[in-house]
Amino acid sequence: MIALRAPDAALRESYLAAHDEFVAIGEGHRDGDGVWVEAPDEGFAGVTFTRAGLETPEGFERFAAHRLDQAREDSPRPAGHVPCTFLWVIDDADPDTYLGSLSIRHRLTPFLLEAAGHIGYSVRPSARRRGVATAALRLALPRAHDLGIDPALLTCDETNVGSARVIESAGGVLEDVRGGKRRYWVPTGA
Repeated sequence: MIALRAPDAALRESYLAAHDEFVAIGEGHRDGDGVWVEAPDEGFAGVTFTRAGLETPEGFERFAAHRLDQAREDSPRPAGHVPCTFLWVIDDADPDTYLGSLSIRHRLTPFLLEAAGHIGYSVRPSARRRGVATAALRLALPRAHDLGIDPALLTCDETNVGSARVIESAGGVLEDVRGGKRRYWVPTGA
């Protein structure tokens, strides 16, 4: 059964294997040498997590802690970014295997309203087409509701039929298509 788990350093090896899968199909989040980069700006020192750094237990612990901290209102973040709850998707039968991630953005900026929405998710390539995203989104909706989000805006590329099905199966109602993005409002309450 699919479950959501707070970012946890115990998932380091599986997370890195998933990262390699994303990179292999051209879906990696690489920026230069970094696996994850948030550029510095006024009031934010910036952060870079390299592959080599994440391979160390200490480096990965720092990465997981950074993800957890992003849910706090007072956590440092780049200008224009909002508090965000990051959750990792696992299977209860194999809780040490990272299947994907989900993020719940606590409020919308003009950019998020147009292109990204409240909730984003990704599933590692080897775990796709097994209902992982559908189950993870259903589990995330009550958490979004607890954050005062109802309904939640979710978007997907106009050509991403699988993601559109995931959102529609959760009760998503298509509002429109803008800039190649399908925009859905999904109820989060019971």
